[in-house]
Amino acid sequence: MSTPVTQCTVGVVVRGGDPVSEAGVASQLRYHHDLEVLPSDAATAPDVVVLIADLVDEDTARSIRTISREGSRVVLVAALVDGGAVLVAVEAGVAAIVRRSEATPDRLVTAIRAASTGDGHLPPDLLGRLLQQVGGTQTRPPAPQGLRFGGLTQRELTVLRLIAEGYSTREIARRLSYSERTIKNSIHDLVSRFQLRNRAHAVAFAVRQGLI
Repeated sequence: MSTPVTQCTVGVVVRGGDPVSEAGVASQLRYHHDLEVLPSDAATAPDVVVLIADLVDEDTARSIRTISREGSRVVLVAALVDGGAVLVAVEAGVAAIVRRSEATPDRLVTAIRAASTGDGHLPPDLLGRLLQQVGGTQTRPPAPQGLRFGGLTQRELTVLRLIAEGYSTREIARRLSYSERTIKNSIHDLVSRFQLRNRAHAVAFAVRQGLI
């Protein structure tokens, strides 16, 4: 008799915006048994922080960087998001973005679950804007210290291209005939080796370097 798979609980904190917005988002998340909504002053860093913002300005980017340094992944719920804002958020370390006008419980939970596993989540049109924005900034000085994409393996390049096309880890594994664990390890090694923040950040700099 097989042993049932235990689903891990994701600790979530909701921050930013007004108290009514925070309470509203938190109440929606409590209906999902695999999510544990924690108080904003929780003693330990949660797995995911849902950050509510009107727009992606320097204050928002600073908040994303601070939360990321504390060890949590950030799901940004923003009212206004254009191509430049996506790039700022990604380079600050955001794992997922959801427009406030599209932040239904299902979409928000999907983004939180993706962020918690390191998959990340961007709406397809925002991913397209990110790639356009990066393509238009290739003359900017790149990159974090030690970034040299010449050291990428063919598999890493292929994985990055598929991420840029919007495929999930599971879909990439299926297309390349690898296990999900192998793909996740490949992404983790890439992000760690080049001192990047997450998958979206890796894609942004790969585009900027002209590799995808």
